[in-house]
Amino acid sequence: MPTSLALCFDAPLQSWGVRAAGILRDTAAEPTKSGVVGLLAAALGVHRDDGPSLAPLAALHLAVRVDREGIVERDFQTAQNVPTTQGKGHRTVVSERYYLADALFLVVLEGDPALLEQIHATVDSPQWPVFFGRRAFVPARPLTIGAGPTDRPAEAVLAGHPWLEPDPDVRRAELGKADRVALRTVRDCPPGTPRAEIRRDHPLSFADGDRRHRFRHVVQGVVPLTAEMIRPTGGPTPCS
Repeated sequence: MPTSLALCFDAPLQSWGVRAAGILRDTAAEPTKSGVVGLLAAALGVHRDDGPSLAPLAALHLAVRVDREGIVERDFQTAQNVPTTQGKGHRTVVSERYYLADALFLVVLEGDPALLEQIHATVDSPQWPVFFGRRAFVPARPLTIGAGPTDRPAEAVLAGHPWLEPDPDVRRAELGKADRVALRTVRDCPPGTPRAEIRRDHPLSFADGDRRHRFRHVVQGVVPLTAEMIRPTGGPTPCS
């Protein structure tokens, strides 16, 4: 039976870069596999050179529900005294960096129950600081949701987990709508799945000078935002 763990990724700013080098650094519209694995590794105290310990984290099935779409923003960083390509002299380099403002994600991991239990016990008391793509982009709320892993597949968690939006006014307004928004989802899938897309963000190594990724297949979808998800019965406020 599949075992899943739901996490809340909420912060004023997040950045999930696909291209991590050069003067133009982009962001995906939702957390990448590489970014999520890096965050989990930091929480567990796994060193970037420890490939055998990173592999089980990368092997977890990743599914994401976008509970609030972020707004793509851009800023600039200036680096001085950067050597030229010929190694002669120095120059000033301005890099463009993109990030998401005001985004909110339900991140679901599916896989080894013991590893998911370890993540649940550690992620809010991490060995090393966790952040969403940049060191300054720290979580606004605890990452853990509920009592821990559940015996439900990730796809079912995406379809039924209470909406993570914390603002009661927003929740009330959405509850009163006849045409509520549908929540976008992105989840790992086997090759050959209809409408599958290929993304090169499955990490193989984070080692300095040897960062490597391979392709993975994902499928996008939507789940309806139901009244039950907006107004959960009993229990704590979602992701509080």
